[in-house]
Amino acid sequence: MFLAASNKAKRLLHLSYIQHVQPEELKRGGEDIKTLLADLLPGFRLLADFGRLESIDLACTTEIGRMMELFDQSGVGLVVRVIPDASKDIGMDILTLFHYRQHPRVVTCENMVEAAKQLSL
Repeated sequence: MFLAASNKAKRLLHLSYIQHVQPEELKRGGEDIKTLLADLLPGFRLLADFGRLESIDLACTTEIGRMMELFDQSGVGLVVRVIPDASKDIGMDILTLFHYRQHPRVVTCENMVEAAKQLSL
């Protein structure tokens, strides 16, 4: 499952990757993301939560790359990732190198408490 939500007042886009994620879910979620990004100004912060992820199809890397390019074009200023299990990291650092041309600051945390501190929530 994939969920996207935003908090305009906090300039935050929140992505949740839950249980088993397939490329089709990310494609559908891409439309939601476009709508949410329309309300966020450049410099917004992105929280990508992989904490409840059980598995992700490796084909999802294509869709994640597309999302990263969209975030980059929209002016993301900070990317905070929650990845408690390093074995479930599908190469996010490598994807970042290829898809974020503006080079936002990227932080990877083990839990949401650390992420909240990085985001000053």
